[in-house]
Amino acid sequence: MSSSDTLTVLPRRTAGWSLLWSELSVLFRRWRTWALLAALAAVPILIAVAVRLTGGSRSGRGPQFLDQITANGLFVGFTALVVCVPLFLPLTVGVVAGDTIAGEASHGTLRYLVIAPAGRLRLLAIKYAGAATFCLVAALVVILAGSAIGATLFPIGPVTLLSGTVVSVGEAFLRLLAIAAFVTVSLLGLCAIGLFFSTLTDVPVGAMAATIVLSVVSQVLDQLPQLDALHPWLFSHYWFGFADLLRDPISWDSFGSNALLQLGYIAVFGALAIGRFTTKDILS
Repeated sequence: MSSSDTLTVLPRRTAGWSLLWSELSVLFRRWRTWALLAALAAVPILIAVAVRLTGGSRSGRGPQFLDQITANGLFVGFTALVVCVPLFLPLTVGVVAGDTIAGEASHGTLRYLVIAPAGRLRLLAIKYAGAATFCLVAALVVILAGSAIGATLFPIGPVTLLSGTVVSVGEAFLRLLAIAAFVTVSLLGLCAIGLFFSTLTDVPVGAMAATIVLSVVSQVLDQLPQLDALHPWLFSHYWFGFADLLRDPISWDSFGSNALLQLGYIAVFGALAIGRFTTKDILS
């Protein structure tokens, strides 16, 4: 590579990181983003306060781990994830992913963003990276808020895993972080779907609604035994596979299967988004 080629590549790389940082800065400066994260943080807080006031679940009903919160506050984070994974996390991710391209079009800024140094492909990649980052932050917010309120209202101590092994508080928290990574990976396919829907319209609400509805449909289909053959292909199929991270030794099978499935959705819907966006007439 000649020196002139090197000088050309370096500014492009620098511009790419600058654009990504700009996207993340804009995303996390929005009041809507903070409202979504605050709503997620409220879930473990409400669970902990409710258990504190009522003394816990005595009937065995409710989400998994609920009856163990009074004995160990770390289970607030586990319980909150069980509650958030099927509805609240997909809802917030659907809002962010559905707004990626359609939001810019509705504000009349999209045509300026596709001009160099961004370009259409790079803009799509940056928008997807921003939505994926939100997935990670959202999962961490649920866990950190759950751990904080759990430590405040309940005793904290060694955790008994699903396999019966007792681990220290530090290892239990590391497993919580591993579960956050699992949940983040689980939502990456939904991000790609939302990105594709966002390229189809200039109305962000439509893309958000389509993404959220599809996540609900996928989970409903996954509950129908008549569709067993379809279940492994649904992007929501492994969403609760993080229970394998609460065993000793840890089983990574569901993590790998989930990652492979989400990668397939990213490839398919990413390609659809590229095909649509690169041929789209941008008027706003």
